[in-house]
Amino acid sequence: MKYRFLKGIIRAFAMQPLWMMYGLSDVASFVLYRIAKYRVPVVRKNLAMAFPEKSEKERREIEKKFYRHLCDVFIETAKLAHVSDKEMSRRVTVKGAENVNNAFRNGKSVIFMLGHFGNWEWVTFASRYFLPGTISCEIYHPLRDKEFDKVMLDLRQRFGNENIPMSKTYRRLLEINKEGKHFACGFISDQRPFTPVLKHWTDFLGIDTAYVDGGEVIGNRLGAEYVYAEMMPEKRGHYTLTISPLKPLEDGGENPLTRAFLKRLEESIRKYPSAWLWSHNRWKRKRGE
Repeated sequence: MKYRFLKGIIRAFAMQPLWMMYGLSDVASFVLYRIAKYRVPVVRKNLAMAFPEKSEKERREIEKKFYRHLCDVFIETAKLAHVSDKEMSRRVTVKGAENVNNAFRNGKSVIFMLGHFGNWEWVTFASRYFLPGTISCEIYHPLRDKEFDKVMLDLRQRFGNENIPMSKTYRRLLEINKEGKHFACGFISDQRPFTPVLKHWTDFLGIDTAYVDGGEVIGNRLGAEYVYAEMMPEKRGHYTLTISPLKPLEDGGENPLTRAFLKRLEESIRKYPSAWLWSHNRWKRKRGE
């Protein structure tokens, strides 16, 4: 009952034109930022750590733009409940799909490495550009609210993508490989590790940062190729998704592909700082804790 109610509400909202939805996003942004002050201390602390060279005025401008972008991501995600492929192709320019298709032709699967940058929920549209018969999937962390989790899965599977729970990642991808099929699987790899012991650290945005290495570990086991997916905002409601080969760092350090991904992501963030998820308490834990 709750599932049908939530799905009906979101679909009714998604039937409105995006220009109208963006008006509601502006209102939501004002409420979230100015009234509720949702995670403002976390955002402010993160920006100060990442951009110490910027003035407070410059960081506040990024902060304000971030909340607008965050609310836009919310409404754009809801729009997946009622949007055509034609409309999506007008709003998302996909570059580099041949890097994935060439891997498929060479008998390889592909690990997508991306961050909470741009609109990560719209990255799934790229599957429309991949060879038929291949499997597009993404790893996700199931929500505690099972009914809302089903609603989110409906939205995320709009373009035929398979969503794999984090705990079943390797088992499912191994299964696909054993069936003789190829996958393009997205790993959002910029979040703070959930594990109690933080084993892997690197410099990210000038900060000593713990990171997850699951995408690289699984990809290596399955002989996959790696790409970086950058969802760069162009103007409101329009993005360029660039899929480019990800080459490992040659510095002799551990997890060279994951650290290469973080360097690429850092470059994207520095180009368009308000498009990253600053409200995530990324640097809550320190090395040695």
